[in-house]
Amino acid sequence: MPIDDLRSALRKARENLNGAQREEAAGRCAQRARTLPALQRARCIAAYMAHRGEMSCEPIIEWARGRGASVLLPVVVGRHMRFTPCHPGETLTPNRWGILEPERRPRRWVSAIRPSVVLMPLVAFDSAGNRLGQGGGYYDRAFAFRRASKNWRRPLLVGLAYEFQQVDRLNAKPTDVPLDAVLTERQVHPFRR
Repeated sequence: MPIDDLRSALRKARENLNGAQREEAAGRCAQRARTLPALQRARCIAAYMAHRGEMSCEPIIEWARGRGASVLLPVVVGRHMRFTPCHPGETLTPNRWGILEPERRPRRWVSAIRPSVVLMPLVAFDSAGNRLGQGGGYYDRAFAFRRASKNWRRPLLVGLAYEFQQVDRLNAKPTDVPLDAVLTERQVHPFRR
């Protein structure tokens, strides 16, 4: 199936889930997240605000904050993604795609190397840890340093998805940054690197 058709079909499947189904899936995904040693130890995580039916990581954010971890959210700036701390109750505003993000204040931006774990949205994933995103390449550019050296173990890149988003095979491009794991409502998919 052509990539654009795959993206369209899986986006539609996500969007067809009702609110109760999404909330239940996010809760189950969060239960699985709590079993990951890297998330249990993390003092700083990067997350995202779900959009267009993406798996919500808000239950994971609440759990992480409850443990005293700081949370970063992405801010899109031109063709790049920056990360900024986000505190409970902070006002988030929609960006040009309608995705909620913190106020753009460059002096608050932190390096993509800082979080121990990065929770990433996705459209599809395969058993090799390849990720199909929305197509803008923002995460791949932000974490390109992970491709440059096999010694980079941080941050741990964890995709969040519904189980139906797993596909047989994705054709990875040289600029794609693979995931270390994917969490779904049904299981943890770890990938060996």
